[in-house]
Amino acid sequence: MKRVIIMGASSGIGLAVAEALASRGVKTGLAARHTKELHALKEKYPDCVEYESIDVTHNDGPKKLEELIDKLGGMDIYFHVAGIGYSNPTLDPHREAEMIATNAAGFARMVSAAYGYYRDNNRKGQIVALTSVAGTNGIGEMAAYSASKKCAQTYLVALEQLSRKEKVDITFTDIRPGWIRTPLLDSDKSYPMEMTLDYVVPQIIRAIVKHPRVAYIDARWGALCTAWKAIPDAVWAKMNVSPTKNVPKTTEEDENKK
Repeated sequence: MKRVIIMGASSGIGLAVAEALASRGVKTGLAARHTKELHALKEKYPDCVEYESIDVTHNDGPKKLEELIDKLGGMDIYFHVAGIGYSNPTLDPHREAEMIATNAAGFARMVSAAYGYYRDNNRKGQIVALTSVAGTNGIGEMAAYSASKKCAQTYLVALEQLSRKEKVDITFTDIRPGWIRTPLLDSDKSYPMEMTLDYVVPQIIRAIVKHPRVAYIDARWGALCTAWKAIPDAVWAKMNVSPTKNVPKTTEEDENKK
């Protein structure tokens, strides 16, 4: 690894991966809406870390990404983690729209900017995105979240096709984790096949290094998603699928993946 930019590095997976990379001496550019944790990492690893306040839902995001790339001296890997997620069984319209704005529109805004950097500067690079197993099929209580993650997955496929057409040397990696236990999950709820950050982060870093086209975290979720894909929509729509055994009213992830 050379120079890695992590979009959504202020908490959860993004922050954990950022610290793991910086502690290994990797030049790491950090971006998020809130910069308190980013500043702390900069002080801890002053020779390895640069950071910038970036909101993926704002139109100035691509310009600020350029500024962060300049601070870092270039970008070899772009890692998109930023996102929000709620279990929203009441379909609160504001929350549904908020998830689409961040996870779909914000994703497209920043990933297209990263693509443009590699293309316009004739540079070899890698685009890595943390999507979700929820993008496999629509989950009723997480309708907007599921749809937004499916959008991100399809967007990566489209960009890969475009890169082949334009002969842009970019490697794409779609990392799809299941439930990851963070403080943002309800401690009183039980999540299927949930995993810890300590367990997940090394697997994410391994996926970045080995860059498979799609990486499920972990193999159990990969097997489950393979089974889900085989279920026709008409059958899936009749199934009682829930993200938890006892769904919390709101499980919020701010710039973090579940």
